[in-house]
Amino acid sequence: MDDPDRSRAAAFFDLDKTILAKSSSFAFARPFYREGLIGRSDVVRSAYAQFVYLASGADHDQMETMREYMSKLVTGWNVEQVQQIVSETLDDIVDPMVFEEAVQLIEEHKAAGNDVIIISSSGTDIVEPIGARLGVDLAIGTQVAIEEGEYTGEILFYAYGPGKADAMRSLAEERGYNLAECYAYSDSHTDLPMLEVVGHPVAVNPDSDLRAVAVERGWPIRDFRKPVALREQSTKRSAIAAGAGVALASVALGLTWYARRRATRA
Repeated sequence: MDDPDRSRAAAFFDLDKTILAKSSSFAFARPFYREGLIGRSDVVRSAYAQFVYLASGADHDQMETMREYMSKLVTGWNVEQVQQIVSETLDDIVDPMVFEEAVQLIEEHKAAGNDVIIISSSGTDIVEPIGARLGVDLAIGTQVAIEEGEYTGEILFYAYGPGKADAMRSLAEERGYNLAECYAYSDSHTDLPMLEVVGHPVAVNPDSDLRAVAVERGWPIRDFRKPVALREQSTKRSAIAAGAGVALASVALGLTWYARRRATRA
């Protein structure tokens, strides 16, 4: 029997170079350095990685290298300290690099009654606050295990490649989304699994490989060019009003999904 709720649709957004003009993880390198979490060499490495990422996008090997690097880097970090740094610096760092076109697109999907979900390889403690600022329904990032208030370095879920598609299928099952009616937006060819799982894939600021695939398959291509200060947008006011509730909902739902995934692996 067909489920009547299967008519629900969602719009899944990658974060970096799709909603934000830069990498969200690398953007916090300087405040992490100021608070003693990373050294000067890590700041330099982050700046170089940011340049490479913006210039050419990241391929599979680079993403795997990034996972190993980030896993080692965050081991032993105090979770509460990281969350406080992100909270205190989020507006100054993120506001100037949000694409106006992405904000408008998010609002269009919300007005159409679609759930809006961010899914990004950046850490969940960065992705969820950004999602709350944008007023999305759910934000999922890479999840690192926590013990006694510190990151262990064990990655429970890497929100990259096939992992994103797995999360989307899981959410579709839980929430009754019809993936054939859903949208997905990304800039990278490494997100092909994410784009291929929905009926409406869109390449945003695509790297050369994704642009070629989009042209070959007739997918829409959108080039976002105008980073703006989110706090100056009227949408920011509504996001702030609902921000606390959205953030709590994102954390609760996100961690529930991570917990189930880990239980399945056990």
